[in-house]
Amino acid sequence: MTSPAVPNPIAPPADSVMSQPGFTWGVATASFQIEGSTQADGRLPSIWDTFCATPGKVLGGDTGEPGCDHYRRADADLDLIADLGVDAYRLSIAWPRVMHADGTPNEAGIAFYVRLLDGMAARGVKAMVTLYHWDLPQHLEDAGGWLNRDTAYRFADYADLMSRRLAGKVHAWATLNEPWCSAFLGYGNGHHAPGLSDPKLATQAMHHLLLGHGLALAHLEANDPGAQRGIVANIGRGGTPGEGPGGGTSGSAEDLDAVRLFEMQHNDWVLQPLLQGSYPQELFDRLWPGSAPVMHDGDLAVISRPIDFLGINYYFRSTVKADGRGGFDMVERPGIERTQMGWEVHPQGLDELLVGFKARYANLPPIHITENGMASDDQVVIEADGPRVHDVQRTAYLRRHFEAIDRAIRAGVDVRGYYVWSLMDNFEWAFGYERRFGLVHVDYTTQVRTLKDSARHFRDFLHRRREG
Repeated sequence: MTSPAVPNPIAPPADSVMSQPGFTWGVATASFQIEGSTQADGRLPSIWDTFCATPGKVLGGDTGEPGCDHYRRADADLDLIADLGVDAYRLSIAWPRVMHADGTPNEAGIAFYVRLLDGMAARGVKAMVTLYHWDLPQHLEDAGGWLNRDTAYRFADYADLMSRRLAGKVHAWATLNEPWCSAFLGYGNGHHAPGLSDPKLATQAMHHLLLGHGLALAHLEANDPGAQRGIVANIGRGGTPGEGPGGGTSGSAEDLDAVRLFEMQHNDWVLQPLLQGSYPQELFDRLWPGSAPVMHDGDLAVISRPIDFLGINYYFRSTVKADGRGGFDMVERPGIERTQMGWEVHPQGLDELLVGFKARYANLPPIHITENGMASDDQVVIEADGPRVHDVQRTAYLRRHFEAIDRAIRAGVDVRGYYVWSLMDNFEWAFGYERRFGLVHVDYTTQVRTLKDSARHFRDFLHRRREG
């Protein structure tokens, strides 16, 4: 490990709440991205299996095979997680792995997650479990997917099953991961499975996703009352073309209004129904005219049931300008640091959004940063002390985002945890295996794991924190 006399390039400020024992540090993954074994032990096809098999949908024609072969290598991966010294591991359950098409349990699939959670407990690692990280069973998509109200009830059945079978093993349940992505990227612009492209479909899908969340909460509370219950939302910061890298608010009135509308559709479309029991009507009147979802009486009351925590995923800032038609267009800002994904590195956006949410939503629950990280073209080099991956940009990216979270906490936002995305390189959805987000490098041919420099620095910080 690094000598204590050498400053750790990834550590948050020493006097920060984040450096104290009560703050939760973790790493995160998702089932489809790492598990592989897509046909093992009765696992059903998911919408992402179908999407991957559709020519032109995923870069390089990549699929969920091999992933990180985690289904067969879980014990070794848990040892890796424990060695990092994290407090918690955020994982997701593959819905197609644990239920048959008739809704009965798939015992072999459930047994995998029982072993996984028991292995975490034996290593002193808490479990945050996400029920839905985008891998909808294909047979439900064939029946309409999230456009079909019945899918919300099938999701509640799934939540009921898993919370009964895993009760007492889970520290925190998250119902959905990033419903904005599921709804808009899946049904609004076709970038993600199932690949449909109509904003009117996206608003209906969003409503049923959030309804499923609310229905699931009742089962989670009844079956596993000792666990925390929440949801994970991805949030987006907007900026105008004339803004500098430091943020702030500058630009024409039209462009500033475009930023407001962008953040409304990216953030408040999800948070407002969850926390205030209503949708931003301006989205349906102005941005996507005539797109208001079909709802039943009482739906919004179900959706806005209290939650114990809100998971926040944050990655970058988007530059937008007025499109002259009452909406906004995305534009490319020159001369800005970017990641392998082309995303602008803008840590200030995270604390700006968190402080803004605290001001807007009086009932904002405690927050966990459930995803934050970056992709880079990481290469393994062989040095005298063995294989190394020098991911300098990721190390700096993480440190600056730790500082942003610290600023939000000092401004009064109740942030209680942080999870790096991702534990290891994995299948990056429509970008296949080209984009690497991991703290740990994965050779997809040999499945050899190599700690990147960022992982080494992160491990050193966590071990010293535990040592006091």
